[in-house]
Amino acid sequence: MALGGGGWLFQNKKLPGTYINFISKVRAVTDIADRGYGTMPLILDWGPEDEVFTITAKDFQESSMKYFGYDYTSDKLKGLRDLFKNLKTGYFYRLSNDAEKATCAVATAKYTGIRGNDITIAITANIDEAGKFDVVTYINIDGIKTVTDKQQAVSSWDDVIDNSYVSFTRNKDIAATAGMPLVGGTNGSAVTGLQYQKYIDAIEPYYFNCMGYAGTDTTVQDLLIQFVKRMRDNVGAKYQLVIYNKENVDYEGVISVKNAITDNGESPAAVVYWLTGAEASCAVNASCTNKTYDGDFTINTKYSQSELEKAIDTGMIIFHNVTDSVSGNIVGTVNILTDINTFTSFTKKKNEDFSLNQVIRVLDQIAIDVSRLFNKTYNGKEQNDADGRIALWGDIVALHKEYQRVRAIQNFKADDVPVPTQGESKTSVLSEYAVQPTCCMEKLYLTVLVA
Repeated sequence: MALGGGGWLFQNKKLPGTYINFISKVRAVTDIADRGYGTMPLILDWGPEDEVFTITAKDFQESSMKYFGYDYTSDKLKGLRDLFKNLKTGYFYRLSNDAEKATCAVATAKYTGIRGNDITIAITANIDEAGKFDVVTYINIDGIKTVTDKQQAVSSWDDVIDNSYVSFTRNKDIAATAGMPLVGGTNGSAVTGLQYQKYIDAIEPYYFNCMGYAGTDTTVQDLLIQFVKRMRDNVGAKYQLVIYNKENVDYEGVISVKNAITDNGESPAAVVYWLTGAEASCAVNASCTNKTYDGDFTINTKYSQSELEKAIDTGMIIFHNVTDSVSGNIVGTVNILTDINTFTSFTKKKNEDFSLNQVIRVLDQIAIDVSRLFNKTYNGKEQNDADGRIALWGDIVALHKEYQRVRAIQNFKADDVPVPTQGESKTSVLSEYAVQPTCCMEKLYLTVLVA
């Protein structure tokens, strides 16, 4: 008969033998959430509708045709190109109201929208194998009919696979035919507030750093402002909303950009694309102050010194023109003046630090990381006693040491965080401590004594 063995919790074994528990040496957990995630509701000519779909920067560069219906260099994608100058991953939602798919006798566009009308299907006899056919899908790019899919030497529709642009009808025998353009695709009726409501319902579960709205409808802006307030204050989802030229918002979770886009045919709010990507991807230890705009639009920077000061006073982020005549650069670059949000009602308990987006990034990062730490490692898993609370303390301290290592906070010591205590109930834990976010330099006050 074998001796006793296995693990143990209490010293109550009956059989002689060796009982061993293998456990990890206690070490602090420093799982810091990444940045670079953004979301925008979009009105498009092509793409998935009424659902959230994920696009990485790599996806956009390599497969923009498949997702958005246009090649990467198309003027139709100027805004998204601006967005992905900085963004790593986007969660998009195509707003649609009774849009229709383009069709022809043998195929239907994969998505609704007018871009489907630029698709043509051609079926030709295969030159190598009698009785077989080539099925080619074309799409118009800059006036040129371009092959997007070619399936060769097929005998019947059973051999033909739906592609990224069309689903084949297959309701009659396959036969050679001249190019058949798809027709009847529409973008539908004007988008209303209902579609934006569907968007915020769909996006609520996702993690992202910034939401952008590149429109001018004040009702939609108000809807999104109320949404971000609810998510930040009641749900604990820490992200910021980027909108255009909305005054008197007075909330740290909203960034309102003053400058208009001046290009003909473009929305004045198109600057929101670039700014959403820049703010979402700005590191926890960095600022967008003095960041240079490198996008495709023309930004109005014709503001006087007093107008720039007023923008700051009213909580508006603003771009300005920066020249360096010493180096010969008299044209200049378009830079962010200072990286602020709309919060302006400063008090003793909530001072002007909360208007600085770099501070908000640090505080949001702490909220996200500590809550993830607690929910993954402690919630329902660790006893609420001295040992459990000391372990939690160690992990919180380790997180803040990481923040200090990357210079997101400063002057931090382990003693700054007291060991958590039991709250008012047996299942609650109470902790209170102070942090000092680090901010980038913005102003130099210099006194030079001449001897």
